[in-house]
Amino acid sequence: MLFTVERATRASRIGAVAATASVVVLASLPWWGDSSWMRAIVEFACLLALAQMWNLLAGYGGVVSIGQQAFLGLGGYALFVLADHAHINPFVCVPLAGLIVAAAAFPTAWAVFRLRGGYFAVGTWAVAEVYRLLIANASFLGGGSGKSLAAVREFSKAVRESTTYWLALAVAVASVLLVYLLLRSRHGLALTSIRDSERAAASQGIDIGATKLWVYIASAAGCGLAGALYFLNTVRISPDAAFNVGWTANIIFIVVIGGIGTIEGPIIGTLLFFLLRGALADYGATYLIVLGAVAVAVMVKFPRGLWGFVQERFDLRFFPVQRRIRVEAAEATASPGAANLRP
Repeated sequence: MLFTVERATRASRIGAVAATASVVVLASLPWWGDSSWMRAIVEFACLLALAQMWNLLAGYGGVVSIGQQAFLGLGGYALFVLADHAHINPFVCVPLAGLIVAAAAFPTAWAVFRLRGGYFAVGTWAVAEVYRLLIANASFLGGGSGKSLAAVREFSKAVRESTTYWLALAVAVASVLLVYLLLRSRHGLALTSIRDSERAAASQGIDIGATKLWVYIASAAGCGLAGALYFLNTVRISPDAAFNVGWTANIIFIVVIGGIGTIEGPIIGTLLFFLLRGALADYGATYLIVLGAVAVAVMVKFPRGLWGFVQERFDLRFFPVQRRIRVEAAEATASPGAANLRP
């Protein structure tokens, strides 16, 4: 039987062309778009990056955290410390903030990975609260009232907005591509095998602890980058805004509604979240009620999320991470001497 191994689909090829064209158009937005558009897209990009990082952690790694706001807040405050106190270019501080948060994730992981199951999830939230209290009691960071980013005053509004926008677009695209490339590698196979069965993965020689550690740190670094970008966009930060558990609640909503365990899911979920928030922004508490109702309805009707349903129903994958075998011939004629050949 003759066969070939396929790692791409027709949908993925079409999607790659459409995505490239979309990124090119979005990259040109500062030259023809409005400032409000850029600020909205920066926020969209930050939420998408956060959702991809949580999906990598929980959807593929099986590590459910409800304390990712800890790393978002640390990334935001790292930006302010580096820019205002170390006098580093605030735009350079964004990737530096991601590195600092990755370093902070090591001791955090040492603490929370001693917990299991629901205790782990609650422990991550408790650690985020500890970070919030530490920052709130640091007077040089503005205490509980927070502070504004003074370092951006040397840049014109146009330069600040356009540079922040391009950084956010780059981070959003990179978050999707890095997750995609990671899942297509042997490390991605190890990660998904741990999610499915830790015992089976360990029997195949996979280091469970090391794999969970690096994915936790990678997710933390991505959240730190997104946090630095978000507060660079708002130019003001406070402990309650940076370490609010609502961040993780929104991220979980986005991933679960879009489709956990898929790369396309967080993209769909972020779009839906923005549409609902924009349509219901003037209705106060009704906004939260509708979000909750939508979440319950989708989870009941589509347990795998909206994109999970589409993927299962139509076999549509724009980011295929599996390998597929395509049979080219049902039978192969053996040569006369084939019986004497050894495998």
